[in-house]
Amino acid sequence: MKSEFFGERTFMDSLHNYRELVSRVDALCRRIENDFREHLACRKGCSSCCRHLSLSRVEAAALSKSLHGLSPERAAHIRERAGQAGPDDPCPLLEDGACLLYEARPLICRTHGLPVMVKRDERKSVDFCPENFRDLTSLPARAVIELDTLNATLAAIDGLFTAENRDRNLPERPTIAEALLFDWR
Repeated sequence: MKSEFFGERTFMDSLHNYRELVSRVDALCRRIENDFREHLACRKGCSSCCRHLSLSRVEAAALSKSLHGLSPERAAHIRERAGQAGPDDPCPLLEDGACLLYEARPLICRTHGLPVMVKRDERKSVDFCPENFRDLTSLPARAVIELDTLNATLAAIDGLFTAENRDRNLPERPTIAEALLFDWR
């Protein structure tokens, strides 16, 4: 079977591992959000953390592919915003305090604000949005996302995706705007 946008099935199939990871991350985030709902300030309109980030190739491809499920007018609007975005600007997908491609947002956006275990100078610590968990002095391990594990898994999936698509000359670490403007054909 051939896809009009991505050519051979291989390109679409190579997004499968990423979609599986997104599904697992979403389930984990939903569980944390449900368990700690009263301690979370993050919600629609809370967008101070929305930055113009760089992405892995597989995330960029998945984000770009999401445009093709939109109306031509909406996709053109998003591409126009991406074309005007500078590297230090807020995320080009942020409009009126909401993400224009929320369902396709990258993993960092899915986990942002929630407790993540980070390693700095060989020391591990838990980090989260300072607006969240203000009245808690500690968090159970089930509420913390292991960022090193998540990043290692994403890197492995991205490596496989890149190897499967080595003939496509994919950009390395594209920004969100570049991902939306890149010709993934």
